[in-house]
Amino acid sequence: MSYTGPEFETPQPRRPRRGPLTVALAVLAPGALLGWLVYGQVGGGGSGHSDRTAAAASGMSPVSPTPSSPPRPSSPSAGAPADDAKRPGLPTPSPAASAPAGSKPLKGKVVVIDPGHNPGNFRYANDINRKVNIGTNWKECDTTGASTNSGYTEARFSLDVAHRLRALLEEQGATVRLTHDGTSPAWGPCVDERARIGNTARADAAISLHADGSAQGNRGFHVILPGSVHAGAADTRPIVGPSRDLGERVAGNFLRVTGEPPSNYLGGGTGLVTRTDLGGLNLSTVPKVFIECGNMRDSTDAALLTSGAWRQKAAQGIADGIADFLRA
Repeated sequence: MSYTGPEFETPQPRRPRRGPLTVALAVLAPGALLGWLVYGQVGGGGSGHSDRTAAAASGMSPVSPTPSSPPRPSSPSAGAPADDAKRPGLPTPSPAASAPAGSKPLKGKVVVIDPGHNPGNFRYANDINRKVNIGTNWKECDTTGASTNSGYTEARFSLDVAHRLRALLEEQGATVRLTHDGTSPAWGPCVDERARIGNTARADAAISLHADGSAQGNRGFHVILPGSVHAGAADTRPIVGPSRDLGERVAGNFLRVTGEPPSNYLGGGTGLVTRTDLGGLNLSTVPKVFIECGNMRDSTDAALLTSGAWRQKAAQGIADGIADFLRA
């Protein structure tokens, strides 16, 4: 995705930790250790949108476990459009997400998945360029998003992963709602409406799916956490803690399942970035994070992002992280 004038928040004081291990060790299966060691030996590339590169050192914290999160309200059911993604074979489920056959460990939980952008946005320039209030200031309703050099768009990628992710969470009993299904609405929704959908559903967790559009050589994933904002209609203070917990668990599981390294240009190798300029986070009243799954303009990442088998792994890693969070 692309942003204008990103703002990064200075690091917030960390909550007490359960221990010194990172999320990839404390939250995940012991096998995650191997992934971190391999990454340290081979050296990872990173990914992201070019207009965020300048702030690489700001608003970041190590990927580490949080002791507990404020209680998350139970949520009513919300409908979701039918899944139309192809389903390659799933990787072996992680211990964190495993459950006895036939059980529904996420029954009663509501998850809102926000596929970044919309395949139809490019046809509605006037609509997506109009400004909406995100609490701290006014920003464009939405953008067209990034794309690979061969033309595979971020909107198509995020929608495909959203369908796969929804199926995985529904298998565990969660009620899942998408902010859009690629055909309805025809464009958008605007960033303020995307947040409102999660709020109205009283989601136990919400996640916005993206892929970055930075320069060749910048590769890897990063998870964007909401910073503390209290301005206008925005007040993220109640969700900063639980959103960090959600983001750390998603980052650790995503690394373990996909093998994609943390970004080499944002987050200082932690895979985590804190921001205060995104309406989808500023206006959320439920725990919510963004994930940039890779950089569409880097040839190595692009080969992964355009692979259906890898997108299934991406969905699995995100699902495992969300399941960890909801079952904590």
